[in-house]
Amino acid sequence: EMQRSLVGSEMCIRDRNGENMDTKAKSQFRLLFPCYFSFFVNGAMVLLVGAILPYIIEEAGINYSVAGGFLSAFAIGNLLASFVNPPMASRIGRKATIVIFSAFIPVMLLVITFLPPVPVIYAAFILIGIGRGSVSIINNAVVNDNSNGRPAALNLLHMTFAAGAFIAPFITSLYTSFGLGWRAAAYTIIIGSTLSVILYVWMRIDYNWPLESKKAKENASDSKAKPFYKNSIFYIMGFLLFLYLGLENCVNGWFVTYFKSMDIMSSTYATNLVSVTWIMVMLGRLLTAKISSKVDKNKLISGYCVATTVFFILLTATHNLAVITVAIAGLGFFFAGIYPTTVSSVGNIIKGSTTGMSLFLAIAALGGIVTPQIVGFLADRIGMTAAILVLAFNAAGMLIMSGTNVLMRRKETHI
Repeated sequence: EMQRSLVGSEMCIRDRNGENMDTKAKSQFRLLFPCYFSFFVNGAMVLLVGAILPYIIEEAGINYSVAGGFLSAFAIGNLLASFVNPPMASRIGRKATIVIFSAFIPVMLLVITFLPPVPVIYAAFILIGIGRGSVSIINNAVVNDNSNGRPAALNLLHMTFAAGAFIAPFITSLYTSFGLGWRAAAYTIIIGSTLSVILYVWMRIDYNWPLESKKAKENASDSKAKPFYKNSIFYIMGFLLFLYLGLENCVNGWFVTYFKSMDIMSSTYATNLVSVTWIMVMLGRLLTAKISSKVDKNKLISGYCVATTVFFILLTATHNLAVITVAIAGLGFFFAGIYPTTVSSVGNIIKGSTTGMSLFLAIAALGGIVTPQIVGFLADRIGMTAAILVLAFNAAGMLIMSGTNVLMRRKETHI
């Protein structure tokens, strides 16, 4: 009788443990799935902007300078997200903040499909940028906080972004080839973005900014390291990301227009070629995740910058379709690891300082704002093909900054 009672108790404990595990798994799913899904849609939305830009230019009858302003407005919104999120979240909570800001994406994309006056389109792109930046902030924070320090969860998150980015140009070229037009592609992303907002409403999140801000201040006060603003590597790496984001935003936003202006490939091929970049980004991120624990981060960044420069020169020095295809694939592959590895390399310099991280990402984001506008401005005066060559400055600058960083780190080690 006693044995039966013990067996019964053991089964009861197992059932309870099983229930607890099921509840925890469901809770984790409700916390993390909205992040992964919204990042997938976010990747698709970012690439959609570049894919539909030539159609907006043609239909709205605008010039390259105005179109470049749209890309810059989008990047400005993305930068503003870093400043509007914390105060908003401290007042109404993270969940309410992300629900409100992520809703900007489907609403403003719908506004753009009506092709309203140019100032309205500028405002719409700024608000979409705020939504895009807010999604990035919440997703990275939530996944990082709930992955027990394992990099696999964050790698998977950024893979979903790359997967969405890869799919978007294909959707656009598929719809336009069937005569459905660019608006059909925009409506698809609008539906996906609306689902993201609904999933954020459903999301189980029970922590907020003030607690994290308090912890960050405590960590900063405990640290005896040299302040980030007195460290020259902080500025060198910040400028490297300034140049990198300028180059990346122009590849995403201008290259479909650039390829079309060369008259050596169809619009569909040009759009799909940008998708190829994102297949290679996914592969590049897998490689970086695998080798970053074995290879010195700073040497890895330098190697990626050398390869990026080589493939950029290859891309702009020829009109051969096969060479261009190989070059854009190589560019995407070596692009992949630069941003996350650079942020990681200054991690010890800005550790515990929210101001340091905000300033570092702001310097980087400015490159994505300024460069597309410069290219658009120059394209109106000297043509798109010549304007794109200005990006050689970005590639060369990245090479110099990454090399300087390696030399300075080497000096620090020898001191």
